[in-house]
Amino acid sequence: MLFRKIVQGEYQIDSENLPKHIAVIMDGNGRWAKKQGVKRILGHQNAIKAVREVTEGCAELGVGYLTLYAFSTENWERPKHEVDGLMTLLVNTIKDEMPTLVENNIRLSSIGNRDELPAKARKSLEEAILLTEEHTGMELILALNYSGRWDVLNAIEGMMKSGETEVNVENFEKHLSTSNIPDPELLIRTSGEMRISNFLMWQMAYTELFFTDVLWPDFRKKNLHEAISSYQRRERRFGKTSEQLKIKA
Repeated sequence: MLFRKIVQGEYQIDSENLPKHIAVIMDGNGRWAKKQGVKRILGHQNAIKAVREVTEGCAELGVGYLTLYAFSTENWERPKHEVDGLMTLLVNTIKDEMPTLVENNIRLSSIGNRDELPAKARKSLEEAILLTEEHTGMELILALNYSGRWDVLNAIEGMMKSGETEVNVENFEKHLSTSNIPDPELLIRTSGEMRISNFLMWQMAYTELFFTDVLWPDFRKKNLHEAISSYQRRERRFGKTSEQLKIKA
């Protein structure tokens, strides 16, 4: 019999059917700030609680991997003061959240081109990754200076440099930034936008998508539970028919 538990009295979560990997597009910080009548950077600052709640929530449930789309390659086009503020916030957040990572046995990693990050941000990130590399719990992956197209082109370049003679899925995926990470089974995007915005494009071929109007700074564990509950009510066929899945079961 599957063990089930009620979460916050609202959503029933099947602990035997959790997505192994959840990816999140954290959208709506600017709109949240505008609604509050404050500067955009304050929207980003107020989003830290959402990051903490989702990270803790996934770790508590037993999700294996959580990827947060923190900064895309296109985000460099934003006003310089906002980019500078985001990089400073990244450094401070990593420092402040280390106790949470340690307490929850969470391993930190990143995908994207670290080389183009400011030196201080890159140093802070790499130190945190090193400090948590022995942790055996959930892996928290920060997508920083990342885009799906960059990932694909980088993988092709890697194949060419390695002298791969056969082009197939297995050889290609070895060169993706997510080569040691399972594809996400659930994508959550906040703020009501319904697109994947150049995020994990190859990896999300069969990912279940969950869109919510909640702005990211207001996203909490109950919203995470809602997304997982929605995922668990879906039939994942991977190109097969429902009848084929029933026969296999």
